Amino acid sequence: MTQLRALTRLAFDELALAAGGVGEVHKAIADRAFVGGGPPKLLHDGISGAVYAGVRGGAALAGLAATALVPERSVPPSPLAILNGLRGDALEPPLAIPMTLRASGEPMPRLAVFVHGLFETEHAWRYGGGPTYGERLEGFTPIWVRYNSGLHISENGRTLAAELEELVASWPVEVEQIALVGHSMGGLVARSACHVGGDWARHVTHVVSLGSPHTGAPLESAVHYAAAALGAVPETRPFSGFLRRRSAGIRDLRRGSLVDEDWRDRDPDALRAAACREVPLLDGATHCFVAATVTREARHPVARVIGDWLVLEASASHRAQETLHVGGTHHLALLNHPTVYEWLSRALRSA
Repeated sequence: MTQLRALTRLAFDELALAAGGVGEVHKAIADRAFVGGGPPKLLHDGISGAVYAGVRGGAALAGLAATALVPERSVPPSPLAILNGLRGDALEPPLAIPMTLRASGEPMPRLAVFVHGLFETEHAWRYGGGPTYGERLEGFTPIWVRYNSGLHISENGRTLAAELEELVASWPVEVEQIALVGHSMGGLVARSACHVGGDWARHVTHVVSLGSPHTGAPLESAVHYAAAALGAVPETRPFSGFLRRRSAGIRDLRRGSLVDEDWRDRDPDALRAAACREVPLLDGATHCFVAATVTREARHPVARVIGDWLVLEASASHRAQETLHVGGTHHLALLNHPTVYEWLSRALRSA
């Protein structure tokens, strides 16, 4: 099945699930309205149950018909990346994105590996237009990583380590230096790959994180607690179920999880989760973390509350050996920002 047909089938499956959720809300409200039950409630439940069952069945049949009618086509990378970010741990081929590494330019002994964030692809590095960091860095061959950001960060870290091991072994010239540059979740994936290690890791001189939530992202924490609160009463329980379907990758952002031990054999919906394992920084590499705030000053009261809209400054710069604060900007701007490029260029040249 092609991507477009698989996506069409998934859309109608989700429509059927949504109808079921509306039915659950309706039933919960009716249970409170029909005090004492009796024939009126039995009649109501019978009619409403048949209606919602019909809608679910109709959506399923419509999905089968629509899937057969849509053309055999691929889905553009960006929408597919968003879908993977939302539900990537539940997807299968052809919708699940496999990790790929793509080199551009002449093979050189120094590699700059760029790892995008949640919902993104390697095209995100062109944010705002103009040349990317990789295209502007002199003396480096840029390596662009694409991956399923809905998987656990530790799973992507393990796969990235294996891919880099193979890349270094097959590189046309001997590799002398590797710089890992990750945006948001990508910075965590890069750190997780360094923790897995391998022969490739001895070449790593810099691990650069741009707006990465090393101690967690407040938005994911808010969604986690909202899901718990909505699950407390029947009328809102379907909304809780919807929020709890978010991907494993999104859930890992709650505390900046990097290893399997943080999620294996643990209840992902537990209100109070156990502390994450403290993962050491890679020996021999310089860890450079960039934090942004919407205000010019990092200590501004507004910055302390919303950071760059998604990540707080303290989380983005946690345990860094070198830090850069970019004020008056936002999370996505770090993908292609002149101040970040100048700082990144100087840092890599120093090696």
